[in-house]
Amino acid sequence: MKRTLTVARQNLVAILLVIIGVSSYGCGDSASISDGPEVRLSGLGINPGTLQPAFSPQITGYTVKVSATTTAVTLTATPEDSATTVTIAGTATKSLSVTLGTPGSSKDITIVLKSPSGSQSTYAVTVNKAVLAGNTALSALAVTPGTLTPAFDPNTLPYKVNVAHTVPSVAVSATKDDPNAVLSGSIADPGAGRVTGQATIQLGGQGSATPVTIIVIAPNGNSDTYRITVNRAAPASDNKLSALSVTAGGVVQPLDPKADPPTYTVNVASTATISATKSDPNAVMTLGLVNVPAGEPTGQVPVQLEPGASMPVDIIVTAQDQISIKKYTITVNRP
Repeated sequence: MKRTLTVARQNLVAILLVIIGVSSYGCGDSASISDGPEVRLSGLGINPGTLQPAFSPQITGYTVKVSATTTAVTLTATPEDSATTVTIAGTATKSLSVTLGTPGSSKDITIVLKSPSGSQSTYAVTVNKAVLAGNTALSALAVTPGTLTPAFDPNTLPYKVNVAHTVPSVAVSATKDDPNAVLSGSIADPGAGRVTGQATIQLGGQGSATPVTIIVIAPNGNSDTYRITVNRAAPASDNKLSALSVTAGGVVQPLDPKADPPTYTVNVASTATISATKSDPNAVMTLGLVNVPAGEPTGQVPVQLEPGASMPVDIIVTAQDQISIKKYTITVNRP
């Protein structure tokens, strides 16, 4: 029995020694595992921007992305212990506005914490500023009145528009594809928050061509120029008739409007109606005592004669240019 007890005691001692050794080894290993900075923050914020990853007291390194137009960020650091000294980018403060560099640059901002006992920890935030956009395109372009030729395409820069000679001005509308781009040239930029610029363009005289330029300047300084040539038509010189006839007794007698000279003689047995159609509907015409204004292509005038009488009827066509004038004469006889 004594021998058995002795063995048990020896085993127990060995077991205890093993346990103590393992425990000692385990404690030493636990002390080497990092559990975050010794002096900690309870909060870390940046404006504008979002920390990546999300803030945690144990995480000391962060990145933030901001737009290319952001000039500064404000960093706010709150320590767990209010007695801790906080230094942001070399300045002893818990909140600091930090100026950023040029678009595409990065800014490293350090936050140093120092406890009253002298312990120190460092957090770091890297702010990455986006590059400036280079979009110099328009998303829409229109001229009123008129139609762009060719049809609008953001990648097409030159256009032309034809308008009537009676059009003294046109309205041009241009929409930026990038709201942060700037319009200039014939159209002023609409201002912050607006993408569409408009302008009224006064045209030159009849028969002239007026250039319109729309310059799109991207945030990175690149630019493209859209060009529109507005062609104002010259007034037509068409002073001719396209049709001419005399109707009497229900019978239509067509006359050749191309006759040279344009004089005609028609015999009728009763009253008659002379009908004339302008080659250019926008010319003006007098048909005897009847005025036919621009826009009305055809005019008619009745003729009533006594037996044996004769009456000349003049038809005068004045072209749009107010210079070209042609006279037709029909002599109507009633035997």
